[in-house]
Amino acid sequence: MILYLSKILPNLFLPIGVTFALLLVAAFTRKWIFVWFAVIVFYVCSIPLTGRLALRGIERGMERRPPAEFPKVDGIVVLSGGRPIAPGDAKVSEWADADRFFGGIELYKAGKAPLLVFTGGWAPWNPDAVIEGEILIRFATEYGIPEESLMTTGKVVNTAEEAAAVAAIFRSNQSSEDKPKILLVTSAFHMPRAGKQFELEGFEVVSFPVDFLSSGGVRLSLLDFIPTAQGLSETSLALRELYGRAFVAVFR
Repeated sequence: MILYLSKILPNLFLPIGVTFALLLVAAFTRKWIFVWFAVIVFYVCSIPLTGRLALRGIERGMERRPPAEFPKVDGIVVLSGGRPIAPGDAKVSEWADADRFFGGIELYKAGKAPLLVFTGGWAPWNPDAVIEGEILIRFATEYGIPEESLMTTGKVVNTAEEAAAVAAIFRSNQSSEDKPKILLVTSAFHMPRAGKQFELEGFEVVSFPVDFLSSGGVRLSLLDFIPTAQGLSETSLALRELYGRAFVAVFR
């Protein structure tokens, strides 16, 4: 139930939820001012300019660097990114984004750690899906990573569970380190929140952000002020991530 609430409640404070609430207020009060507020909120949050600025804000401070520039650590941890199931009886699991997987592979092949851990992302509303970590381990062996260097957490449904499950692996992995040092691989927008969760579990975290969503060097144009579904999606993603960071800061 908590998982469902964590997915549903933020929607009330995202652009669509706020727009819908304002329209409801307008309907009950019969005041056009709330309709105009709804239009303004929806327009501002739907234009590509807002989405681009929002993504740039949540990825601030993140940059992609070659694996050679990173230190050696106790383990590489790759967070789950979600794998959709393609239509058909075979229920084939497809890549949503492979950057996290290949980031972990690059770091391991660069000799940065003896252990590569894939978290086992899974969602109860998609029960037919194979645990993501199990799939990625199979792919990793095909890329030449020894099986004895690969581990997964089993089922986890959010970042907090990922951090706790990985901590359990390190505690049982004959390590005498009081504070294991890891290279954490996840999307750039997600890294600040994920890094905090792993630090709370006792890790020293070195960030290896991938899957960047913002682009530099883009020039302003008329198209930036025309509402699009992508603009709305990008703004909503940024706001949801900010809400997640606030939750971790307040309640953890």
